[in-house]
Amino acid sequence: MEEKLKHYPATVNDEGMYAHSKEVAEAMLGEANVKVAPRSMGSEDFAFYAQRAVGAFFFIGVGNETTMDMVRPAHSPHFVLDEDVLPIGAAFHAAVAIEYLSRS
Repeated sequence: MEEKLKHYPATVNDEGMYAHSKEVAEAMLGEANVKVAPRSMGSEDFAFYAQRAVGAFFFIGVGNETTMDMVRPAHSPHFVLDEDVLPIGAAFHAAVAIEYLSRS
């Protein structure tokens, strides 16, 4: 019997939430520090959340090329992150939510 696999849907950002998140990031980090990633065909479980609620998927840079030998992909067994970025990422997520709720 053939096993039926549930496929992941495409991860599609809500245009309004994308613009909001980008605006918050640029205000926090400076426009030069916000980069738009190219589209990808990879699957992401965030797509299931985005089907139920307004959302935007973004990456937060966790590498530090001045202190690390090499930045490895997130799903690599050799992945290491610069932990100094964690408070910045947490503050960004909080700011996206706070700004969104204050405008609603």
